[in-house]
Amino acid sequence: MSKKIGILGGTFNPPHIGHLIIANEVLHALRLDEVRFMPNATPPHKQKDEQVTTAQRLKMLQLAIRGIPNMSVETIEIDRGGTSYTIDTMEMLIEREPESSFYFIIGGDQVEYLPKWHRIDELVEKVQFIGVPRPNTSIETAYPISTITIPQIDVSSSLIRNRLMNGLTTKYLIPDRVKDFIQKEKLYEI
Repeated sequence: MSKKIGILGGTFNPPHIGHLIIANEVLHALRLDEVRFMPNATPPHKQKDEQVTTAQRLKMLQLAIRGIPNMSVETIEIDRGGTSYTIDTMEMLIEREPESSFYFIIGGDQVEYLPKWHRIDELVEKVQFIGVPRPNTSIETAYPISTITIPQIDVSSSLIRNRLMNGLTTKYLIPDRVKDFIQKEKLYEI
C-alpha cells in the first residue's frame, strides 16, 4: 500500500504557528501518513536572507515540529543546493519513493502565483496540489488543485521578523523552542 505524503515547502524563516496549523489540518483532512516540511535552499521567487543561514532555518524547523507525530523535515532541496524548482524536487522524490503519493501543500498566495511556476503543466501531472486559503488571497485557479478549508490566522514569517526586530511580542505566534533558539543565536536583530 502506498504512503500518502504531504509536502509543505517554504523558506521557514522563521517557522510559525501558521505553518503548523496548515500541516496539521491537511494531515487530518486527507488522512495522510505524514507531512514533511521542506525548506528550500534558494527559492526562485525570493531573495536569500544573508543574516540567517540555511543551517539555522533547518534547526528552527526541527525545533518547531519536535515531538509532533507524523511530521518531519525533508532536506532534499537543502542537500541539493542551488535554486529550488518544485518540479525538479518532486521528480527526485517520486524516483526515490515510487510507491508513495505526494500532495504538495500551498497557501492562497502561492495559488495565485501558479501560472509563473517553472514547468507547472508537468508538475500538476506528477503531484496533487492542495490549496489552503490565507487571508486576503484567492484559491481560484485554472489548475487542478484540491482545496482544504482551515482555520485562518494572518501570520507570516515577515510579520514575525518585523516584530522580533522591533522588540515586539511573538508569544503564541512561534513555538517557544524556536523563540529560545532565535534569542540564543541573536537572529533578526537590527
